[in-house]
Amino acid sequence: MNYLKSETRNWQLILIFGLPTLLLTNYYIMKQFDLQKIAIILAVIFLSGSVFAQKWEPVLTEIWEPVPVNVTPGKGTAPPSDAVVLFDGTNLAKWEKEDGSDAGWNVGNGILTIVPGTGSIQTRQSFGDIQLHIEWRAPFDVVGAGQGHGNSGVILQKRYEIQVLDCYENTTYVNGQTASVYKQYIPLVNACLPTGEWEVYDIIYMAPRFNDNGTLFAPATVTVLHNGILVQNHVEIKGTIEYIGLPRYEKHDLKQPLLLQDHENSVSYRNIWLREL
Repeated sequence: MNYLKSETRNWQLILIFGLPTLLLTNYYIMKQFDLQKIAIILAVIFLSGSVFAQKWEPVLTEIWEPVPVNVTPGKGTAPPSDAVVLFDGTNLAKWEKEDGSDAGWNVGNGILTIVPGTGSIQTRQSFGDIQLHIEWRAPFDVVGAGQGHGNSGVILQKRYEIQVLDCYENTTYVNGQTASVYKQYIPLVNACLPTGEWEVYDIIYMAPRFNDNGTLFAPATVTVLHNGILVQNHVEIKGTIEYIGLPRYEKHDLKQPLLLQDHENSVSYRNIWLREL
């Protein structure tokens, strides 16, 4: 401890006395600054020395504002008090088809189920950065294998897909399995439950930002927990969904709808809510 105090004091002495001496004795440095600037620099140095010399108190590192707002957590997986509830089990008022017409999926017993062939549905409201909670279930009577095994998708901003697929004892290409960022990132683990059980995604998504000229300023990022297990750890999304070819970014508004994909399988959803970040 005494050694640390001594070393700290040595640096303080260098800062307080050494640097001013260097400035005053070095002709080249003096030529680069006028006397007023040198005076300001010396004043800052000596004031810094007085700060270093004073005794630190807890109050010096305490921050009192802004005060975080109060949010009441939901019980279990219920939405918190500041959530936007997108599906509460009663109706599809918050959803529409991509052409703006009424969503054509089935609602019953608190569950939303895809009617294969009716098309994907999207939220009527648009969102940017979000915390999303969504629960889904592959049909009990899954027909087919691989990508035909309970396939759908949670498509953030209608462009960036988190794969929905039953991969319990079902093999497919790994960058297209459950909880992959489709064709971009393999999930860290396979956290699937047996076919027909409810799966849970909790997703933290930060939307991309674009420059005025349309170029990418900052890529989108996503973190995904599947059944409470981390499967995507703040990965940088490479661009839009591409089944064939490489992903790419195209400039879009900060806020866009959330889309649920109709992939010709009767996948069900429930308890869908999000928080805008």
